[in-house]
Amino acid sequence: MNILITGTSSGIGKGCAEYFLKEGHLVYGFDKDTSTISHPAYTHFCLDIRDKSAYPKLSPVDIVINNAGVQDGDDIDVNLKGTISITEHYAIHPAIHSVIMIGSASGHTGSEFPEYAASKGGVLAYTKNVAMRIAPYQATCNSLDFGGVLTELNRPVMEDQNLWNQIMDLTPLKRWMTVEEAAQWIYFMAVINRFCTGQNILIDGLEAGNCNFIWPE
Repeated sequence: MNILITGTSSGIGKGCAEYFLKEGHLVYGFDKDTSTISHPAYTHFCLDIRDKSAYPKLSPVDIVINNAGVQDGDDIDVNLKGTISITEHYAIHPAIHSVIMIGSASGHTGSEFPEYAASKGGVLAYTKNVAMRIAPYQATCNSLDFGGVLTELNRPVMEDQNLWNQIMDLTPLKRWMTVEEAAQWIYFMAVINRFCTGQNILIDGLEAGNCNFIWPE
């Protein structure tokens, strides 16, 4: 299948792209940074998902995975509006197989930076909107709302032992998800799942049960 993934230069997006490539799919990657993946079935487009004029013309994509996101003050424009733009441009058509939104536990709890939490809350609502609209095509749309994932983005807390200990005190499983685990979830829900749709699936090791955001001052 043809897969479009946003935010593929690092973190979950990169791990997801590599997982789909390993499974034999053709992957298009969008990122504002240059490619960090070398594979004959991977095509990289260096662009800002907010810029609709930069969107390339692609062969119809079967799966759209909205992963690109920021925590820098442009959260609403990138995480929510950018996700909407990509989805409306590439995913709403009769041949679509599935759409995955990478949400966040903060979309459920509100326990993070205000704009980030609000942007992810919007993604959760938009997931249900898209699910209703592509259901006539027998396509599914769900958000996977991860808690802590071991990525570069989270180094400020991962490398601070005091903060890390506080987080682990709030996390019953006493660990965070790996990028590989995130990619496996995405693959299952995008490719194998055919009946679960319109759901905001919280995957956080039960950290959200404590609802306490920890970050450096």
